[in-house]
Amino acid sequence: MKILIAGGGTGGHLMPALALARVAADQGHEVVLVGATRGIEAQILPRHPFRFHVLPMEPLYRRAWWRNARWPLIAVQAWRAAGQVLREERPAIVIGTGGYAAGPIVWRAQNAGVPTALQEQNAFPGLTQRLLARRARQVHLGFPEARLRLSPGRRTQVFVFGNPITPPSAIDPSAARTEFGLSGKHRTVLVVGGSQGARALNETISRVLQRGLLGDVNLLWGTGTVHVDRYAPLAMPGRVVVRGFFDPIGAAYAAADLVVARAGAMTVSELCAWAKPSVLVPLPTAAADHQTFNARALANAGASVLLLEREFTADAFSKTIAPLAHDDNRLDALARSARGRGHPNAARTIMEKVLELSQVA
Repeated sequence: MKILIAGGGTGGHLMPALALARVAADQGHEVVLVGATRGIEAQILPRHPFRFHVLPMEPLYRRAWWRNARWPLIAVQAWRAAGQVLREERPAIVIGTGGYAAGPIVWRAQNAGVPTALQEQNAFPGLTQRLLARRARQVHLGFPEARLRLSPGRRTQVFVFGNPITPPSAIDPSAARTEFGLSGKHRTVLVVGGSQGARALNETISRVLQRGLLGDVNLLWGTGTVHVDRYAPLAMPGRVVVRGFFDPIGAAYAAADLVVARAGAMTVSELCAWAKPSVLVPLPTAAADHQTFNARALANAGASVLLLEREFTADAFSKTIAPLAHDDNRLDALARSARGRGHPNAARTIMEKVLELSQVA
């Protein structure tokens, strides 16, 4: 069976698409991925074994609104390109994982009567998913809180199986730290800002290092690919490792005693699946403030510590985060609660349910 999976723009929409694609391919199905020329998928998909298309699509700009002047032309081009992809591929099922890359493909598939399923990662659903939910046959949620903000159709089934991620693998923490060249004498804090990095997190960590506030911890620092050259000189052999993007991220999670991260849905899902204690610093400018919704959901469950961006300072790292990395009781409590929210096999469960659409199409 041919399954088309559309989604991208950021790693938060692309990674669940790849997780679902791997499960479908393992089960013998043909998988085709669709993304956007302006999205991170244009760089990442060529490194994976799936056929793919990229559409001439751009997001709606909320802050630089004047850049939307070209959007009507772009929308027409994307609409035509989506139709061409569907005519060429003739998929049995179309799955949308969100982002501006998913909209044209899923919408045209619904108009053509092709069964569609959506996978929404966030506690606050994105605009694309909210618009497409009414005519989708299935909607799969990463957070149960998202159900209150969707208006599915009468025939739409809604499931909460968690977000599709690559399941955690058995990686020895000591071996992982050795792989990164980190000292085994210190606890390790992993700081990541997502596939594109996080300027505010990076600037704070830069000040921590420049002011000598690292304390008695190692630092494993994912700056984002566009920022790595700027911060690479701050690396310290045995203590501070600077990388652009962890792909795969398993060894980084295994090496870490504590994770400081943005609150993107896939990051949150991975932290829970890996049962990692975390401090979440949501991006305040995220669409509909969805990262704060994600972070509050975990903090309310006792699975993370919520720290607003304005509170994430060099002094806070020194006085709060570094000591937390040595607080075994608190780390254990956070890890247990995170594990309770984890869905390490969500990708397989979601795909099993999606494949049922071919039986009733």
